[in-house]
Amino acid sequence: MSLPIYLIGARGCGKTTIGQALSQALGYAFRDTDHHLQITTQRTVAEIVAAEGWDSFRARESESLQAVTAPGTIIATGGGMVLAEVNRRFMREHGQVIWLNAPSTVLADRLVRQPEAAQRPTLTGRPIAEEMGDILRQRAHLYHQAAHHEVNAMQSPDLVVEAILQSLSLARAS
Repeated sequence: MSLPIYLIGARGCGKTTIGQALSQALGYAFRDTDHHLQITTQRTVAEIVAAEGWDSFRARESESLQAVTAPGTIIATGGGMVLAEVNRRFMREHGQVIWLNAPSTVLADRLVRQPEAAQRPTLTGRPIAEEMGDILRQRAHLYHQAAHHEVNAMQSPDLVVEAILQSLSLARAS
């Protein structure tokens, strides 16, 4: 089995959509750290944050990352997974890390068109376009530091998957 592939990036960059498509292309399992956290706690991300605060959520997020890591698995991570240095190091040491990068305006537009308020709590309470701009300014260097490869996430999912496969020099499962 091959090393896990971690997909990182801000909310709205397509980690879940791309992760599912990439897992089919490679014949890998697909896991999502936020989904794992919701299943194990029986609460949404927003509910965890409201009840326990961001620090507790981030600690649970780190536990979720380690729990879903396995060979032959595509792992979609929460947008803030890179905030903890231990998570950046863990992903780099245990697999290949792909940063799905897109401008904040594109991310904000995607989040407005497909809101998932229960899963994606606002970090600041400000309009999503402003928030996404700030988030990318604060986290871009962390995504860059964690990633083995950076892929343009503004393409269609098929093209993003192809770009990832080329970056990793992998072929589709037959």
